[in-house]
Amino acid sequence: MSVTYDDSVGVEVSSDSFWEVGNYKRTVKRIDDGHRLCGDLMNCLHERARIEKAYAQQLTEWARRWKQLVEKGPQYGTVEKAWMAVMSEAEKVSELHLEVKTSLMNEDFEKIKNWQKEAFHKQMMGGFKETKEAEDGFRKAQKPWAKKLKEVEAAKKAHHTACKEEKLAISREANSKADPSLNPEQLKKLQDKIEKCKQDVLKTKDKYEKALKELDQTTPQYMENMEQVFEQCQQFEEKRLRFFREVLLEVQKHLDLSNVASYKTIYRELEQNIKAADAVEDLRWFRANHGPGMAMNWPQFEEWSADLNRTLSRREKKKASDGVTLMGINQTGDQSGQNKPESVSSYEKTQNYPTDWSDDESNNPFSSTDANGDSNPFDEDTTSGTEVRVRALYDYEGQEHDELSFKAGDELTKIEDEDEQGWCKGRLDSGQVGLYPANYVEAIQ
Repeated sequence: MSVTYDDSVGVEVSSDSFWEVGNYKRTVKRIDDGHRLCGDLMNCLHERARIEKAYAQQLTEWARRWKQLVEKGPQYGTVEKAWMAVMSEAEKVSELHLEVKTSLMNEDFEKIKNWQKEAFHKQMMGGFKETKEAEDGFRKAQKPWAKKLKEVEAAKKAHHTACKEEKLAISREANSKADPSLNPEQLKKLQDKIEKCKQDVLKTKDKYEKALKELDQTTPQYMENMEQVFEQCQQFEEKRLRFFREVLLEVQKHLDLSNVASYKTIYRELEQNIKAADAVEDLRWFRANHGPGMAMNWPQFEEWSADLNRTLSRREKKKASDGVTLMGINQTGDQSGQNKPESVSSYEKTQNYPTDWSDDESNNPFSSTDANGDSNPFDEDTTSGTEVRVRALYDYEGQEHDELSFKAGDELTKIEDEDEQGWCKGRLDSGQVGLYPANYVEAIQ
């Protein structure tokens, strides 16, 4: 039992057994815990869904940024395609992880939410109907036995008290025999007390034993009733445990991309694209488009023509207004335009080449003098007119190696007036000399 009243023995530690009065509350609490665990599992899946979404977004952003970098970079040919395939893999995997996120939230999360709502019914006064039913069932099953147990405890206490009184009476009577001051009448009273205590001990002992017997008789029914209520709680908990196992298996299927056919296809295609990279093919392409395999308009003898007296710009450009794009056009003559490859690599996308090469030495950047006998337009000592300080109205990025680049607000020196194509020759403060559009600057007053 829970407590002994024999001071000589001390206090007995309460048993933690299910059969002790009130210890059924752990079983009842498990019902409330089941509801909370449903919420915990939903929160767990919700957090994982957020992780899947964030990872998918990071993959997409990474793929987008590196696609741009590779497209604008110097890599070319089949190796460029293999590199780009890695970004394509990230985009496809990103889509799969978004599908994982959707499955976790729309299927698994909602499934738990609906089951929780169907399994646990809230009461108006708080708590759940299932909890109250279990609590009432255990209390009803335990009430008769608990009443008998209380009687046993009371009988036990009375018996132990009687035993204690008997022991004290015997001790007093023994001490009185050594005291000559006590008269026979007083000694008689002590002996009567001992006799009375012995009778009380016997009486309380009989009552104690009777209470225990009655308790023992009640115990089998008590155990049966408690077992019945406990099994009902077990069945309810079994449904939850089996449901959790079912849901977690569904979660595993959604998370396991290795069993998704499209996931395997992604890496099979990636492997094929990488293996398709051919160094020999890329080197052959570069040789043909940027190396010795390129066509060349070799210099040839030309008859003199009056038209050659006219000073020409290295290439004709259309005069532009604000924000205009300057386009190169082919010059007339016997020269044929350079053949361009049908496929343009990322390297070509970022490199600007002259649209045509002319056998006129005035258009040859490697010649020291032009065909008309004029000096090189980039020599410092060939200025026509007075040098004028000008300020840039707009940003301009040089398209050829003989053009200047500057930002709006930059100052430079005009050393040659505008030609008929709308180009001036100028010098930056750094000393670089080159051409620039005349309408991109204004004279400093």
